[in-house]
Amino acid sequence: MTHENSSDPTAKPANLDGITPDVPRRDFLRQGIHLATGAALMGMLPPGIRASAWAAGSDAPEKKEVRIGFIPLTDCSSVVMAAVNKFDEKYGIKIIPTKEASWASVRDKLVNGELDAAHVLYGLVYGVQLGIGGPKKDMNVLMTLNQNGQAITMSNQLKDKGATDGASLAKLIAKKEREYTFAQTFPTGTHAMWLYYWLAAHGIDPFKDVKNITVPPPQMVANMRIGNMDGYCVGEPWNNRAIVDNIGFTATTTQDIWVDHPEKVLGATAEFVNKNPNTARAMTAVIIEAGRWIDSGLVNKQKTADIVSSKAYVNTDSDVIVERMLGRYNNGLGKTWDDKNAMKFYADGAATFPYLSDAMWFMTQHKRWGLLKDDPDYLAMAKQVNRIDIYKQAATAAGAPIPKSDMRSHKLVDGVIWDGKDPKKYAASFKIHA
Repeated sequence: MTHENSSDPTAKPANLDGITPDVPRRDFLRQGIHLATGAALMGMLPPGIRASAWAAGSDAPEKKEVRIGFIPLTDCSSVVMAAVNKFDEKYGIKIIPTKEASWASVRDKLVNGELDAAHVLYGLVYGVQLGIGGPKKDMNVLMTLNQNGQAITMSNQLKDKGATDGASLAKLIAKKEREYTFAQTFPTGTHAMWLYYWLAAHGIDPFKDVKNITVPPPQMVANMRIGNMDGYCVGEPWNNRAIVDNIGFTATTTQDIWVDHPEKVLGATAEFVNKNPNTARAMTAVIIEAGRWIDSGLVNKQKTADIVSSKAYVNTDSDVIVERMLGRYNNGLGKTWDDKNAMKFYADGAATFPYLSDAMWFMTQHKRWGLLKDDPDYLAMAKQVNRIDIYKQAATAAGAPIPKSDMRSHKLVDGVIWDGKDPKKYAASFKIHA
């Protein structure tokens, strides 16, 4: 774990408009007028014509073929279906989904340019931006890919010892019979933050009371089967797979930790986005459309599960994927329920909008757990990384509604409210911290 704040005080001002600070004033004004006029005109056109307009003339994508990395998880579905359903064609690009083995591989290939963009952990993007999750490089979040749909799985061995939820787990750990190991998928990523937050909410210090390790998502079930960990936090379908294989159970879903929490994002380097703003906008619009298509009904979710279950993508049974995609939950302990807060890919645009407060939350947790030595300028950093300007243009092209505010408020599992208003105070407010 890195404890150094690697932010660069000599860095150029935040690039919030797709225009670098070095552009001459006349070009700056010309580009600003062009963007404003284009956006205004786009609002007057129906979605089908908007997409054609973006794909033509001076708004045509600079790069026609884009490689988008993904990890075998259900929430890669909007990237996959954007390509499979050829939503990309009307925006003048071709998306090539590229299967990766680990989040570290995704990070490295984004940074070195082998990938143009990726289905990626929200916190991984900020880890790279802040220099605490590998090589430091300026990054951009173009959109959120989904909300909800992850879980914390615990082994049947813990169940046999009476630990089936956070409270009973805390009692078992307090006995100090042995060291218990929990896995997450990347040190600055979403799964690590959900796991740490949930453990701490039940009085368990994720660094002192248990051992935590990093394991790639598709390897979670196999590692639990051979006893390498007692629990893990990961995306679907690897929680439901553990139940089907009778090696574990769902202790909690992440939507029970934070309803409608942000999860994966469409991430790219700032360098790529600045060189290819039209391509970035087209990619975003395509995937917004794909998310809307997935969420539009049971039939489309079943079709999605059938496709992403193949070896080329997630490589598991379609039924294991579709159950939780539809919100049909079984926790492996005899409880079944229909979860209205299951994985969302669209939710009238709310599931795809890159809220500034969402980005800031991950940074507060990085500070809480000692990944960041000092508090960054939370809001300024979020504005620099989350390209809301590009998202809004893409949403307009795709005919998607845009939330009224860049910020939102939520109460998490411990009753603490996060609204983004005082991130420094929030980060320092937790009793259990690094």
